[in-house]
Amino acid sequence: MNRTLGSTLLVSGTMIGGGMLAMPLTSAGMGFGFTFLLLIAIWALLTFAALLFVEIYQTADHDAGIGTLSAQYFGKAGRVISTAVLMIFLYALLSAYVTGGGSLISGALDIADNDTMSKLTIVLFTLIFGAVVTIGTRSTDGLNRLLFFIMLAAFVLVLILLVPNIQFDNLLAMPIDTALFISASPVFFTAFGFHGSIPSLNNYLGGNIKALRFSIITGSLITLSAYILWQLSTHGVLSQSSFLDILKTDPTLNGLVNATLQATGSSTIAWVVRIFSALALITSFLGVALGLLDAIDDLLKRVFKTSANRLSLGLLTFLPPLLFALFYPQGFVMALGYAGQMFAFYAVILPAAIAWKARQAHPNLPYRVGGGTAALIIVAILGAIIVSIPLAIKAGYLPFVVGA
Repeated sequence: MNRTLGSTLLVSGTMIGGGMLAMPLTSAGMGFGFTFLLLIAIWALLTFAALLFVEIYQTADHDAGIGTLSAQYFGKAGRVISTAVLMIFLYALLSAYVTGGGSLISGALDIADNDTMSKLTIVLFTLIFGAVVTIGTRSTDGLNRLLFFIMLAAFVLVLILLVPNIQFDNLLAMPIDTALFISASPVFFTAFGFHGSIPSLNNYLGGNIKALRFSIITGSLITLSAYILWQLSTHGVLSQSSFLDILKTDPTLNGLVNATLQATGSSTIAWVVRIFSALALITSFLGVALGLLDAIDDLLKRVFKTSANRLSLGLLTFLPPLLFALFYPQGFVMALGYAGQMFAFYAVILPAAIAWKARQAHPNLPYRVGGGTAALIIVAILGAIIVSIPLAIKAGYLPFVVGA
């Protein structure tokens, strides 16, 4: 039960991070009503897809990575494609969190204008929390639990402070363009992005399918509730015009914090929002980094038939996103959008395809996600649509949103 609790908090903590913090900026032109509907739709889709992985793991070793699962049903080509997409997704997501973490720290220390000091905060953020992940899953679980409950307390305090400032008229704002509902989907997808950690969680739970299923459903429901309350508060406090002004001047987490300060006139609220934002980024960083490290380990062991020590795995995990953050410090939301495109393939299309093959090979699995083959086809089509959205935005067929 202790590990089940830890896994549940890792699922929720991984999601409640950079994606959540970027969502108010991404949904600026949508209004709260459309944002609420999009949250529900994407939560349902991605929870369904995550449960497909639970079903699939009944047919594999508990320490198998996603690349190994793909190879089991689609051969070498399946491993190559799934591993490449997973690596791009996790590296992009980790790059966003490293960049965002450095931005928040430099903003808190009022050194955002000092390029050298800002880069130093990025390095320190990566070294400190990367070391925890490199040590092992148990240390990551322990720190995540501590930070998650502190973050929860900060979140409750944020809501208590923001709710009295909510203007009901702000919540009734209509979309400036209804097509934004589609354009915002990839970034919202990323906000539910815990799927890269599923292999690590399954291994941590010793292949206990019931515990993994419980962790996914409970953790995702906690996250959905937090997202709805967060969007209610930010959309209620900041008018649509205020959001759009943020996008013009400072479309970063620090800009969102400063906008909160201007809207409420309370430095206390701004500081609590900043603290909550930092904790949210750290917990997401821990979950995503753990998934990436284990994916690299799985790749080395099963493809290259070699094993690396934890220090080497740590360098392979954290050096690329650190370099991205140092040379492109303004890339937080852009990296999230790119990760969202990769994530749609990895977390939706891939599990639907593997589940289809697994059901053919193992027709009598004890646990099977409902909906049958029709549900798998619908999920795969929706995933393909999500993957194509950024391309449609660049081609001018859909309106631009932050992060796309």
